[in-house]
Amino acid sequence: MSVLVQKYGGSSVADIEKIGLVADKVVAAKRRGHDVVVVVSAMGKTTDELLALAKQVSDDPPRRELDMLLSTGERVTMALVSIAIAARGCEAISFTGSQSGILTNDRHFDARIIEVRPHRIEDELARGKVVIVAGYQGMSYKREITTLGRGGSDTTAVALAAALGAERCEIYSDVDGVYSADPRAVPDPLHLGVLDLGVLQEMAEAGAKVLNAQAVEWARRAKITLHARKTADPEDAHGNVARETISRESSDSLGVRAVVGLDKVFFASASDGARFVRACASADLPLLDLSLGGSGGATAAIPLLNVPDFESKRRAVEAELGGAVRFEGDKALVSVVGDGLTTSARAMPVFLDALASAKAACASTYAGPLRIGAVIDAASLVAAQRALHDAFVKR
Repeated sequence: MSVLVQKYGGSSVADIEKIGLVADKVVAAKRRGHDVVVVVSAMGKTTDELLALAKQVSDDPPRRELDMLLSTGERVTMALVSIAIAARGCEAISFTGSQSGILTNDRHFDARIIEVRPHRIEDELARGKVVIVAGYQGMSYKREITTLGRGGSDTTAVALAAALGAERCEIYSDVDGVYSADPRAVPDPLHLGVLDLGVLQEMAEAGAKVLNAQAVEWARRAKITLHARKTADPEDAHGNVARETISRESSDSLGVRAVVGLDKVFFASASDGARFVRACASADLPLLDLSLGGSGGATAAIPLLNVPDFESKRRAVEAELGGAVRFEGDKALVSVVGDGLTTSARAMPVFLDALASAKAACASTYAGPLRIGAVIDAASLVAAQRALHDAFVKR
């Protein structure tokens, strides 16, 4: 039988009623003749709540202990989903990330999968069982529990799909796939039926929350087709399909497929770029859209999503550089994503004019073949996304 990997996000398993709906969908897939592996996130906002608890105990909790704490959320969900499936007359068994054979590097809070050994999963599938896997977590080669960064359950699902030779990987959430903008920021965005994985990865890196960037990277390497769907929709509903090497679309939009916003960003500038880069590397501080100027200075955006200990890392960089570095908070990154954006000079003036119309002042800009982005004040993010969507994507 073909292997089907399904991933259900936190909103899809937020309460017992929703877990029952997930169990119904899983049992239906099993009865259609698939071997089914289900990857689950923590229920609702559990991960945020656990992280908030840790912050009440300490402003700077150790990353290892955060992994020990946060990984419990998915374990609760996996057991409840397994129980719900068994109650519907279908045998199921739940595994943690380490029991599933997910091996990672030795980083905490944002580990990367280096190998998947799904032997126990394969054994249970051979016995006719549905296997439920706790997403977002694995075990390092030092036998430490690790987590994969926010949205890491997507990565778990795609990595397992690759290791198991799955027919496809279905990503379920509370929205019916990927849109040309965040529906919470832009009214009436376009539903994108088919997407190239390269464009989708760029969207994820720039802040799109539908799929995790590392998951898309795995899908590209393993040539896994991703289906993004809404949990509450019937099986024949249209979601998104993302795969490598689709036909490129030419349009009046200058190649733009989507507008993406990322909040919780710091903007850093330094007069000595080389020292700044070395100090950030030493402090393990992520840099996005790094620019080294001819005068020796540097600027970069710093996304905080997977940096729970930013203040300590910031202090370490400041201690190294003194007054030669400046950090500015309350920033956001807004981007347009598509294909061939820098093959001509036409897209950048449209981009800058749209930001000006939204009164969104740029601290820095970035242009690459798949993305044009700018660091702006966080208060301007929604207006900037709407202006860019009107300029590039709107019907």
